[in-house]
Amino acid sequence: MNMTVPDPAKPAAAGPASDPRDTVELFAAAAAHLVEGVAARHRVIGSGAMEQRAEGARVQLSNGRSVLDFGSYAVPLFGHRPQHVLDAVREALDTMPTSTKLLANPYAARLSRRLTDAIDPGRLTRVWFGLNGSDAVEAALKLAIARTGTPAILAVEGGFHGKSMGALAATHDAQRRAPVLGFLGDVRHLPWEPDAVARAAAEAPFAALIVEPVQGEGGGRFLPPQLLRRWSDDAHAAGAFVIADEIQCGLRRCGAMSLSVAHGMQPDAVLFGKPLGGGVMPLSAAVCTEELFAPLRDDPFFHTATFSGHPVSCAAGLAALDLLESGPERFDAGGAALAQGLGALAKKYPDILVDTRCAGLFGVLEFAAAEQAGLAILEAGRRGLLVAQCLTAPAVLRMLPPAAVTEEQLEQAFDILDTCCLKVQRRTVR
Repeated sequence: MNMTVPDPAKPAAAGPASDPRDTVELFAAAAAHLVEGVAARHRVIGSGAMEQRAEGARVQLSNGRSVLDFGSYAVPLFGHRPQHVLDAVREALDTMPTSTKLLANPYAARLSRRLTDAIDPGRLTRVWFGLNGSDAVEAALKLAIARTGTPAILAVEGGFHGKSMGALAATHDAQRRAPVLGFLGDVRHLPWEPDAVARAAAEAPFAALIVEPVQGEGGGRFLPPQLLRRWSDDAHAAGAFVIADEIQCGLRRCGAMSLSVAHGMQPDAVLFGKPLGGGVMPLSAAVCTEELFAPLRDDPFFHTATFSGHPVSCAAGLAALDLLESGPERFDAGGAALAQGLGALAKKYPDILVDTRCAGLFGVLEFAAAEQAGLAILEAGRRGLLVAQCLTAPAVLRMLPPAAVTEEQLEQAFDILDTCCLKVQRRTVR
């Protein structure tokens, strides 16, 4: 269960370096056969190099450079290639690498027990497994609509829940909703006001409220606990379910295993993903109450998926829970250092940084303009640091270091950001 990483002064061990001609050909293949705009972005951020090997907080590139990874959209919470997770995955590969779906799957059974015991024992007692966050969102929304018979959902302004149809319906992103708006159903997006849910309930019934305690793609914004509790109480009073989307902020990324439970929300489902597979395997989960799960009690095949509960993914999830339960103090130490570094940047660069904020290992830099954030992310990549830009709030960057990050790596990251902010300030502030 070791989360230690090599000496930060030494680059991560790398496999055979790619021939530069191979890299050019692979970028051409990505542009021709994958999403061209994404391929172009990857090429710019990596300065023409591809990721090749990773360990801890470091990623080795095809040109021999090593970069710190504080991006990766919150997936490698334990660092890249955590040994305990790799060992669990190898064992599963050697025994039962896929499920018959006709016989009982011991890995899924064990992980369901571990998750329900870890999140809200006795209340959130059922689990549906998927492979990515949208899978968990779709399952929870479908269960809520089926159970209530009400095809309407409440979501929150600034929320992001994915890009599959149901998840996109709940996402507050006009640009990506517009092409398929007629297929997205009845979804109302609420302002951040205490009586917003009560007002919506008075207007028309709804099946569920879905909310992120920390909005990830929507700008790294932290919803106040008292607001979350008020909304949850009002949704329950209206006979609706409450779904807490913690795919990006849960599992100790922001301190608690479940922020919604820690805040006293009494959610009917908590959704997890991203780091749940230990940063090695794709895995998500909707951890639900018996009441919300009732449609699957009435019809066991109401919502199924071929790779739901995949043995290797669940083996990785079990190992991830081992790490989460064995060293919570590591999350606290890294979070304190992250908050301190962000605060120092805010004081030094008030002309370009509107705000910095932090909860655990979830750090946020909010620039005055999206152009400034874009310059910063490119400059950081060139200097050896990966950070994540918010999809629907492009003026905001997220710093999402792993729990395995060292003090030296944090210092290096903030030195790079200091240089980036200085360069952005000189280029954009007159």
